[in-house]
Amino acid sequence: MIESRSNTQIKRIQKLKKQAKFRRQEQVFLVEGFKMTEEALQNGRVQTIYVSEDAREEWEEKLSRISREIPVMFVAPSIFRELSDTTTPQGVMAVVEMPSYDRETIVEQRQAALICLEDIRDPGNLGTIFRTAEGAGMSAVVLSGGCVDLFNPKVVRATMGALFRQPFYQVDDMTEEVRRLRGGGFSVYAGAPDAGQDYTACCYEGKTGILIGNEANGLCRETLALANEKIRIPMEGELESLNAAVSAALLMYEVHRSRSA
Repeated sequence: MIESRSNTQIKRIQKLKKQAKFRRQEQVFLVEGFKMTEEALQNGRVQTIYVSEDAREEWEEKLSRISREIPVMFVAPSIFRELSDTTTPQGVMAVVEMPSYDRETIVEQRQAALICLEDIRDPGNLGTIFRTAEGAGMSAVVLSGGCVDLFNPKVVRATMGALFRQPFYQVDDMTEEVRRLRGGGFSVYAGAPDAGQDYTACCYEGKTGILIGNEANGLCRETLALANEKIRIPMEGELESLNAAVSAALLMYEVHRSRSA
């Protein structure tokens, strides 16, 4: 059992928890809790599992049957609580290899549907968008370089496992990516509060991209200017905008509805 804070594995977990740069260097991230660990095990990406000593029985009951070839390290409860990113730890976490997808394979799909996120900063929003993208059948989530790190523990938790099932790819600059998508036959629709076109008036056939901007500032001017169509979500009262995850959900499910009609 690991009982020392100076243990090299414990130090590595702390760095993976706190440092996006270190996660990228190592190409691994942390998942926490029984459900997320099970998702990661089923995805075949787990390197090592860490279990709090006081959760040993629950671990053996719930997950030991599907992790026989994965190293399992037991950790003193006091140390595990320091490693945890949650208020009430379940007593299990895993170091997991990052999933990755090929952009060209995604964009070559005849009916590709992308949700393109420019500088989404809130972990809860990004996690919710991933879950909704899976539910709405989107081909992929596209993230700009200014988005919150996808493998931030709060984002990972908010995806509730969708991170292991929903394809995605990351780009440095969303303006340039929209230019590339349009050159590849995509019709790109940008959510904008002052647009004249209602989002339900479009048919979203063929290769489709939906643009969602930063929570505070929306889409940058250059990205917005490249969209084929600017669309709005009707709002009553004195609201200026909807939450980014809510807007994304409405637009993704409209794409789904339009294609299923």
